[in-house]
Amino acid sequence: MRRVPLAVLVALSAVSCRSYDFYAPITDQDGLIPAEQFARYGRQQAETVAIGRAFSEWRMGGDLAGATEQTDRAGCFARRFPDVASVDADPLGHRLTVKFVGGWRVGILPIPGNTAPEATPGIHPLAPSPCA
Repeated sequence: MRRVPLAVLVALSAVSCRSYDFYAPITDQDGLIPAEQFARYGRQQAETVAIGRAFSEWRMGGDLAGATEQTDRAGCFARRFPDVASVDADPLGHRLTVKFVGGWRVGILPIPGNTAPEATPGIHPLAPSPCA
């Protein structure tokens, strides 16, 4: 008789384990201003959208090495804009913190979609990559 409650407890604990895939909820754009509309608010907002699109474009995989490579590439892309003062990467959180020359700081998440980062309206021509 003791085995039945123990088996039920084990079955419930196995079913209640949550997934640790944090990428899908972070990249969900429901309830946010569409990227095309946000890019029209100004040059820095357009650059933010372009960086988010580049961030999403370079998804390598679900492991730490892939997330690190993704944030490194997106950080190199962000540094190509003359308005960007600094980029802080958080590979495990799937986000970049970008500080612009004017002092505006923004957290950038991957923005999924079919638009290329360079095709974002309102951005200036990109400088050469500072990363080797």
